[in-house]
Amino acid sequence: MENLKSYIEKKEFRMLCAGALGQGMIYGIMSSYISDFYRNVFGLGPIFVLLLMLLARVWDAINDPIMGMIADRIDMKRGKMKPYLIMTPLPIGVLTVLLFFAPGISPGAKMIYASVTYVMWGMVYTMSDVPFWSLPNILTPIPAERGRAFSVARTTNGIGSAIPMAFFMILGPLLSKMGLSGNQLEKTRYMAIALFASVVGNLLFARTYFHVKERVNIPQEKRAPGEPGSLKLLFANKPLMLVLTMGVLSFGRYMFQAGAIHVARYSFYIGPPLAGLSEAEKTAALQASISKISLIFALATAAGMFGTMLFMPKLIRRFSYKSLIISSCFIGFASSLAIYFVGYDNFWACVPLLVISCIPAGVINVVSAAMIGDALDYMELKTGRREAGLGSACQSFVNKLGNALATTLIVLMYKIVNIDLSGVVGAGASLAPTSLDSLQRNGIFSVVSLIPAFSLLLCAVPIFFYDLTGSKKQKITEELALQRKAKGITVE
Repeated sequence: MENLKSYIEKKEFRMLCAGALGQGMIYGIMSSYISDFYRNVFGLGPIFVLLLMLLARVWDAINDPIMGMIADRIDMKRGKMKPYLIMTPLPIGVLTVLLFFAPGISPGAKMIYASVTYVMWGMVYTMSDVPFWSLPNILTPIPAERGRAFSVARTTNGIGSAIPMAFFMILGPLLSKMGLSGNQLEKTRYMAIALFASVVGNLLFARTYFHVKERVNIPQEKRAPGEPGSLKLLFANKPLMLVLTMGVLSFGRYMFQAGAIHVARYSFYIGPPLAGLSEAEKTAALQASISKISLIFALATAAGMFGTMLFMPKLIRRFSYKSLIISSCFIGFASSLAIYFVGYDNFWACVPLLVISCIPAGVINVVSAAMIGDALDYMELKTGRREAGLGSACQSFVNKLGNALATTLIVLMYKIVNIDLSGVVGAGASLAPTSLDSLQRNGIFSVVSLIPAFSLLLCAVPIFFYDLTGSKKQKITEELALQRKAKGITVE
């Protein structure tokens, strides 16, 4: 039987979740809005934004594993992972504000500014993200307790990511009533959200440092000549590779949040007829529609994703991670495909389908991290080495790559359907979705319907081959405890 001892203290657990909520606020504004900011506020071209997202992720492919190996191998006075929680909040806060600042400079200077701030933000964020999400793997040796920590922390992280969305919805109509419109309204809105998330989010995140305790510290033995390196061990870990492949293929789960503002601008419209309105009245009507649609999208994704995450602690006690992912992805595929056929002219009919489509995101957000923890147990049993930081780095890279793929496809769709923003960016004008043709509106609409549908279908395939379930998983836990005992490794 699995050891039922509890290692994580109640206050420690609360502070871990509060830190996850704060981090979610920081990542939420970047992941949900950076493509909209770059295209519709800062005025960067779609090809440049597309290349920036992809090339930055190539750098992350190098940066994330390096950070994981650094965290695994460097023992600082306060631990391996904890020190980064106090070192990174200030630079992340400054860079987040700079990321959403739109200086009035030349087009070439804008591209340089965006490249430097975006890449720097990603590098510093990695320094906090990899150690933070390594914590559940070193707070407790018990898979069930580790799974619960990931489950609740991921849920609060998701709630944190929704907070910038709430501010986005509120600030649109509010700033419009204050006399702002067009590009100036958007600049003010994004700067206000960035400042709030940077201050409050980072304060919550930094507090985690003072309340968590690293317990599962497996000594890093010197590698013998001919012994495989860390990366080779990871690539040889079949369960881990299957989980990471699933994570990349599930990029569509990010599109519901990242694409919400885009379909609110250029696909859906719920408001009075725009013909005959003055420019100020038109702006107010469009902002009200954008805010209302964004609000309903946020509520629907929250009901589907966060609602599912709230039930995950109970579900993972009854069902295997494998069965939860496969079943939820098939449900999400069917629902997302249905959204496409319902169409952008039937906004209210799309809403309940959107709730169902976000169920897989809630499942994957929780269980993928726990599955990586199980894969690290498997690797430690087979090799005697536990690369907790590197495993978390792989998860971090997969999440960022999936988000980048989602954002890239959204930006690419602007180019495919040829939406011209030259009369909008930098001006007081607003482009109404009703002024676009059906191909343009339907193209943007596909980023929250057709594309996520096939992503969710594909991502279930690797998990059919994942086998760390049931008695095999239990046996690994028991044998690993005996192996650690024989080596004299104790967990406090």
